[in-house]
Amino acid sequence: MSDSMRHVLSALVENKPGVLSRVTGLISRRGFNIESLSVGPTDDPTLSRMTAIVRADAVAYEQITKQLHKLISVHKITDLTDEASIERELVLFKVSAPPERRGEIIEVANIFRAKIVDVGRNALTIEATGDEDKLRGLEDLFRTYGIKEVVRTGLIALSRG
Repeated sequence: MSDSMRHVLSALVENKPGVLSRVTGLISRRGFNIESLSVGPTDDPTLSRMTAIVRADAVAYEQITKQLHKLISVHKITDLTDEASIERELVLFKVSAPPERRGEIIEVANIFRAKIVDVGRNALTIEATGDEDKLRGLEDLFRTYGIKEVVRTGLIALSRG
């Protein structure tokens, strides 16, 4: 798959047990890795929005979406890859923060509009939301202080307008 590209797939699915498993199983059975997955209920409690990042070439991606359309529990699929969309992810960083370096770390967090959500004896936990570039930049800066742990929600996305 030399010409595989990152696809942002947004699907409206039934909010029922087993739906997530069927959708992810269909994708993984075709040999594709889901790089990011986020699922949550919508304003309609019977439906969930699933956002998945999949690397595939155009032909394979089209096959995946055609197969997903056949699943009775999938109501709508939108490819947000080339569409004007808003993408966000939430990340929690636990950063080594001895007292003499805390001010610097807090300043970096503030520049990126991140929030300090926990203060420990030798660590700060910072919550940040944004697009991939912003969060990568923040992670690179925190790496210089020492990242103890990172946890990410997975990407969520909606088309604009």
